[in-house]
Order: sequence, then structure tokens, then C-alpha cells
Amino acid sequence: MSESVLPESVALTRPPDTNPAAALPMDARDGLATAITGEYASVTSLVSGSLTSTVAAVALPAVASTMLMTLFATVDAFWVGTRIGPVGLAAVSTSIFWVWMLISCAEMVSVGLTAVAARRHGERLHRAAARAVSDALFLSVAVAVVLAVVGISHLDALFGIMHTPPDVTALGKSYLGTYLLGAPLIFGFFAIDAAFRAAGDTRTPFLLLLGCVLAALALDPVLILGLGPAPHLGIAGAAVATIFTRSVAFLIGIVILVRRRMVIFGPPALDTLRAIVRVGLPTAVTGVVFSNIYVFLTRTTTKFGTPALAALGVGHRVESWSYMVGVGFGAAAAAIVGQNLGARQVDRAERSAWIATGFAMTIGLVAAIAEYTLATTFARMFTNDPLVIAESARYLRIGAISTLFAGAELVLEGALGGAGDTLPPMITSTTLTALRIPLAAWAATRWGTSGIWWTISLTALGRGVAMMGLWKWGRWKRVVWATSTR
Repeated sequence: MSESVLPESVALTRPPDTNPAAALPMDARDGLATAITGEYASVTSLVSGSLTSTVAAVALPAVASTMLMTLFATVDAFWVGTRIGPVGLAAVSTSIFWVWMLISCAEMVSVGLTAVAARRHGERLHRAAARAVSDALFLSVAVAVVLAVVGISHLDALFGIMHTPPDVTALGKSYLGTYLLGAPLIFGFFAIDAAFRAAGDTRTPFLLLLGCVLAALALDPVLILGLGPAPHLGIAGAAVATIFTRSVAFLIGIVILVRRRMVIFGPPALDTLRAIVRVGLPTAVTGVVFSNIYVFLTRTTTKFGTPALAALGVGHRVESWSYMVGVGFGAAAAAIVGQNLGARQVDRAERSAWIATGFAMTIGLVAAIAEYTLATTFARMFTNDPLVIAESARYLRIGAISTLFAGAELVLEGALGGAGDTLPPMITSTTLTALRIPLAAWAATRWGTSGIWWTISLTALGRGVAMMGLWKWGRWKRVVWATSTR
């Protein structure tokens, strides 16, 4: 096929064994032209070399990035819990469930862009990948604006659904309302991060976050407590610091992408937008359902008072350390799988995900042991309230059993996203998570909060085992989707 008659879009899937790589179509604006001009030199090829070394090299900066965000979230919870008190901690905890829903929508664009752009980089169609980044930025900001407007206008209803106490609701509205104002910039950062990761560059987003998080760590107590000339914003100050962390990284990231020609702005292409949404939507639906389930789960937890709500928040903060390790390895797996499928190296793609899973589960084992043995110590980092400490320690000891398998869930879910096969994990994850609502209600009547914590832990464990089964099944090897080759 001559380059002059290339179709506007091409299907992306594993070719039949009879189709040699040399016969695959090449865009005249990419491929050899890239090698000659040196454009897109920052794109890292992930389709050759030692797989273990490749996984480690890509994953370590990604894990470091997620650890930075976890560090900030932990310090943020420390200031809220120790300076505002259990009510403030409960307010942030309940707000987080709606924040998760927002982030799930941001991940729709992030996951979709990673799959599309990584596949393009694997095919050496770097210009097409750069145009996809432009389309993703447009989509992410547009979605964020709509969600922010809807959320701010319905704050009372959001907390009314959870039946939170009046004092918790008042602080929660202040925190969530402030967070929503910065949603477009936060969503934009997710697209920026995905653009770098799809190119095999996890170091740049790490450096971006490093500078911003260090600044935000200093800003957090200043805004919460009103130190020096700064205004005393209380719990809203925690949200402002969070927004600052992502928005500055977003703006700097755009500048870097433009300079490296990893984004080429232009009118959005509908076929690329459709591909991003098609791949990312199941992941977003999973996150939205997950958040809604926690909203209703909170109604069951609320019956046991503010200490139980605060303990839920403390538990999430502690678990987030091992959870984010899995997220980092999952981001690496998505990029490696996507590029190798673009290069028609399916076996290498499959092995890379198992190697990343092994890394994450090894760290998860260490985290599970620490979570169980140091539960009370971890709880005391966030609060001085003895009731909250006791309840948080109970949550952490019960949850430790699922920490080992969290890595498998997150890595393989990321790998499936990189392959563009996000529907089966959505169905599996949402089904298991939805079971928490009836199971928690039933278990709470028999064993109190322990019944709720056991429900959360066992369903999380089940999701990890299920993702291992889906990856082994191999349906992802046969996924077909299309995007523009502009």
C-alpha cells in the first residue's frame, strides 16, 4: 500500500502471523523521518532489552511519583486530624469518596490516552501520538469543567446522600467545594502524566511532582493554620494545597511537552476522542461505581459514629502507601504493554505484566506485615483520639490480608488498560465491589464495624485474584480499535 492512499484510520491489533512487520503501513510524517531529524528524541522505546530491567526502569520513577502524592496526602491528613480534629478528618474522609469519582473520570482520559499514544509510539507514529495528546487535553479539561459546575451546585445533596452529621457536612462542603474549583487543572495533569508515560518517560512527571509536592508540603500548614501573613483557611486550605500540587505540574508539563514536540495542538479528531473514551470509559465507570458504593457504605458506617468515619479515612491513608506502589507499577505496565503490542511483540507484553505484578506483590507482602504489626502506631500518626485510634487499628489489621493482592489488581488492571481491554476488568471489579453494600449491611448487624472492615478486605482480595485470571485468559491479545493517523 502506498503512503498516499493510507486510510484515515487503521485497526490496532495483533496481526496474523502471515503478515510480516515490513508490510505494516508507515505514516510518511513519522518513522524514518523521525530517525533523520531527531524529533521526539525523548520517547523511550520499551520494546527491546531485558524485561526485568525495563520494568524496573519505567516503574521506579512512576512509583516514586505516586509515593510523593501519598506523602502529601498523609501529611495533609496529619494536619487536619491533629489541628482540626476528628470532625475534620471525617469531613475529608467523606469528601474523598466524591473526589475519587472525579479522579475516575480523569482516569478515563488518562487510561485511554496511554493506550492510544503508547500503541502509536510502538508503531513509530510519534506525530500521531502527539496529536492524540492534544485531543486528550481538550477532552480532560472539558469534562472537568462540566463536573465542577455540577458538583458545586449540588454540594448539599452530595453530603445529604451520605447522612453525615451537620458538623462533618459543613467542613466537608468547604473542602470539596474548594477542590472542585481546581478540577480542570487537576484533570489536565492526568493527561500530561499519561502523555509522558505513554512515551516511556516516567522520570519527567516524577521531577514535576517532586518540586510541586515539596512546595505544597510547606504550603499546607501555612494555609490551614494561617501562619504569618497567610489567611486562616482551615480545612479549605488543605484543598488549596492539593490543587496547587497538581495545577503547577500541569502548566509546567505543557511547556515541556511543547518543547519536546510531544504534543501538537490542533482541532480534536472525533475518531481519536472516541478511541480514548472507548478504552478509558470502562475504567471510569469502575471508579464511579466504586465511589458510589463507598458513599452508600458510608451510610452504614455512619451508624457507628464519627470515630468509625474517621477510622475509614485513617485506614485509607495508611493503605494508600502500598496501594500507590501498585498504581506506579500499573502505570509502567500500561506503557510497556501498549508499546509492545504496537510493535507486535505480544509475548513480551504478557511477560512484562507478570514481572511488574511480582515486584508489586513482593512490596505488598512487606506492607501487609507492617500494617498488621504497627496498626496502632500508624493510627496515632493522624489523631490523638483514643476511640479513633482503636477503630483505625482494627481496620488496618483486618485490611492487611488484602494488601498483598492489591498489587496484582492494580498492575494487571493497568496492563489491561494499556492493551485497550478495559471492559472485562470493569465488569469484574464493579461486581465484586458492589457486593460490599449488602454484605456490609448484613455483617455490621452481626459484628459491628469489624463486619464492615472484613467485607472491604475480602472483596479487595477477590479483585486481585480476578485480575490475575483475566490476564491469564488472554482476551486482551485480540482487542481491535482504531484512531486517526493524522
